[in-house]
Amino acid sequence: MKKYFWIDAAIATMFIFLLMGGIYKLTQLRLFDAFDSIGQALADVELTDYVFSQLREDPPLDTNIVVINFGELSRRQVAEQIRIISQHKPKVIGIDGFYNCQGLPRDTVFCPPLKDSIGNLMLSYAIKEAGNVVLVSKLLKSLELSRQDVEDVYDSLEQSDPLFREVMFAEGYASLETDAAYQDDVKTCRTFNPKMEVNGVNHLAFAVQMAMLYDSVKTKKFLARDNFSEVINYRGNIADFFGQTKYPQVFYTLDVEDVFTENFLPSMIEGKVVIFGFLGKEFGDPSWSDKFFTPLNLKMAGKANPDMFGVVVHANIVSMILNEDYVNTMKDWQEWVLAIVLCYLNVALFSLIYIKLPDWYDGITKLIQVAELILFTLIMVEVFDLFSYKFDTTLSLAAIALVGDSYEIYMGVIKNSINRLKNSRLFTKGRSKVLNSDNQ
Repeated sequence: MKKYFWIDAAIATMFIFLLMGGIYKLTQLRLFDAFDSIGQALADVELTDYVFSQLREDPPLDTNIVVINFGELSRRQVAEQIRIISQHKPKVIGIDGFYNCQGLPRDTVFCPPLKDSIGNLMLSYAIKEAGNVVLVSKLLKSLELSRQDVEDVYDSLEQSDPLFREVMFAEGYASLETDAAYQDDVKTCRTFNPKMEVNGVNHLAFAVQMAMLYDSVKTKKFLARDNFSEVINYRGNIADFFGQTKYPQVFYTLDVEDVFTENFLPSMIEGKVVIFGFLGKEFGDPSWSDKFFTPLNLKMAGKANPDMFGVVVHANIVSMILNEDYVNTMKDWQEWVLAIVLCYLNVALFSLIYIKLPDWYDGITKLIQVAELILFTLIMVEVFDLFSYKFDTTLSLAAIALVGDSYEIYMGVIKNSINRLKNSRLFTKGRSKVLNSDNQ
């Protein structure tokens, strides 16, 4: 009897995971999106977002990183910014902006910035003179590769104009992991790829390249984790003029005019990582250009406004690497093992309740499910808050949520069908034996 009890529990567990797979495939078809406004609002929410936006203590100011706004400046004006800043000997300068013709023919008709030949030469000279400038590139797929519908594989890069690449110190791709279908789509950024292979050559992310030039020992230690994707352990934002996060300013920032008027102390710049990027036309500009939703956003569901510019996301990644403050995550196989074991134990427990207390089955199992869901949710949040470990119980929670009703379906439909089939076969065999004996 005990033997069949555990075999039954194993078969029921398999049935539950098959049912989960079917439900997942059905939801992928988006048949009910028109009726599911709540589900759509919660679609981009993770429980760990609550830790970032509500629970964590305010991080200290990171004095190793300075973020500078280049707004909508021309190339010659950016060149002047670089010249002013490089006088104060920063260790690394990163420029989070493309200076190219965006795939169009390289002439003054299709690429108007080329008309300012003096401005282009000034920018090229400023990059060369600084001697420590990191430019950005972008991961791209050819049309042929796009048609193959493969994820996370790229075969080309968008890069800055050769005029600037010839004098730069290094470059790194600024592409971040989001679910956005195109550049101006809503972008939620929780993770990034530290390195990617393009046509057999390894390339580092923009933030990783800057960190490598600042402290190669810490960066190599980070890369030795060899994770294809890393969770960004956000430390903070720049000045928040619209109250979208509760985090204080964690990076020194200079606006366009602050640089031109040299409204800063030289000690802020010397030996630091300085990252130029777009922070709006000026501080306080509500522009959505190159802006992301992050876990720091106070509105976890149905977010209205993005909360962080792309250059600040890169600053957070650099800060995470240099402070060696990473987020560790469960491996996929660990998540599956945990889910299967918990589901199996729940099925065994619910089987006993089904056999011993059939009249109480619904009430008791629902209470157990609710208690388990709350418990594992709290564990996941607390572990992430205390240890920066992403204890992912998504599969486990889904299995627990389904196990009670799924077990009833298994017993009422699957098990009864199997028993009826067995009984009908036994009846047929018994009847054939009787007929054979009568004929004799």
